[in-house]
Parts: sequence; structure tokens; C-alpha cells
Amino acid sequence: MSQNNPSDKSAILESLNSINQVEGFDPMLFAVEYTDMATGKSRKKIPVLIQIAWFRMVYPKGRIATTITPCKDGFVASARIYADYNDGPDCYLADATASRGYDQTKPSISPREWAQTAAIGIALRNAGFGVQFGLTADDYEGPVLNELPDPVSDGDDTAAPVTDAPSEKEPEVEPELTEEQKLQLALRQPCPITKYSGKTLGDLQTLDPKALSWIANKFTGNPEISAAAKRICEYALQETSA
Repeated sequence: MSQNNPSDKSAILESLNSINQVEGFDPMLFAVEYTDMATGKSRKKIPVLIQIAWFRMVYPKGRIATTITPCKDGFVASARIYADYNDGPDCYLADATASRGYDQTKPSISPREWAQTAAIGIALRNAGFGVQFGLTADDYEGPVLNELPDPVSDGDDTAAPVTDAPSEKEPEVEPELTEEQKLQLALRQPCPITKYSGKTLGDLQTLDPKALSWIANKFTGNPEISAAAKRICEYALQETSA
């Protein structure tokens, strides 16, 4: 199979799009255009927050572990993606490392969180959550550069000894999600209650609103799922009072 043949390339893209498929969820709806500052070309990617939510849908018991190392010019972060939180340290699906330094043009962005978020995004892409956007209709030559996502924190966060790391070219900061996109993501988050295993928070809105409220206000097992439940409850309250 030749990757330069359009029909072969279409078959490859179709196979890639089947990786980590979730019924009713289309990551392309959240894809954003950004300009690669190293090449000047426009490329597509999905925000790290979407990657994390997508990962939770496929692996509800999954874990994202990170380590952060101070270096001479900033921080180096490493991330590992686990299918199950009980998996051993070396039983990870994918990993990645990213370094970020202080940027005077972005004084509000912490290089520590910046590096961590970049590492998480790249590791998730390596695990198949966004690798689909690395291919376009045109041939792409050269290494895939690290993206610049907004700072987020997920999983373990431990410090390591100080080492030096090479600097990397950084593309533009990705845009914020719309309120509608955030709501749709929240509705597709997996329900953490065993009784409703396999259901989403959106399903729970109809099946058991009280359980949804409990997740929003009392569940402490996963802050992201709790936040998603709160978003759904707040939206429902607004719709009721409208």
C-alpha cells in the first residue's frame, strides 16, 4: 500500500478514524484550525480538554500520570496514559515529554502547567486520541511539533531532579470552547455510579436526576465528572426558569 496514492491514503484515514470510536461522539466537531509557527501552515487539532474527555469516554477507569522536572530555562513534563488506574507503572498505553520555558509575551501562563498540559496532549495523541488530525490531504514531511494547549492538570503530579532540556518552537494558543461544546462534552461523560454502568451523564438526566445531582454536589471520585454534572444541572435549571 502506497501512502502517496489518494485511494490508499483515504483507506488509511478511514482506519485511523476508527481508533477509539465512541458512538454518538464526533471529535471532528471540536477540531480547531491553528497555524504551525515553525512552517506557517494551517493544521487541525482538538483541544486537550476534549482529548481528556474523549479518553474518559473510552477508558472510564483510566489514569493520566504526570511528572514535572524543573530545568534551567523552565520545566520538563512527562505524561503516561493508562487504560486502568490499577495498571502498573510500565503498563501504559502511551507516553510523551514536553518542555516549556518562561515567555515574556505570555506572562499569565505558568511554564510548569504549560509543559504538563503539552505532555498530556501529546501522550493522548500518541494513544490515539487525536492522531487522526496529524494527517491531511497533502503529504506532511518532518517531525510533528508539540502543540501549545491551555494549562490543565490531571493525574499524578510529582517533582523530579533538575535537568536541562532543549527549547521547542511553540504554535499559537488554542481557542476556548463554546458553552454549547462544553455542555455536549459534559452530557457524554461516563456515569461513575455502578448501577448505571455504561450510561452517560446525559442518560442520567432522564433516568435519575437525583443521582445526577448527587454526582454534581457530593461525588468526589473525579473532579472532571463532578464539574460536568454541575454544568448539566445548571443548564437544566436555566432552561426551567427561562
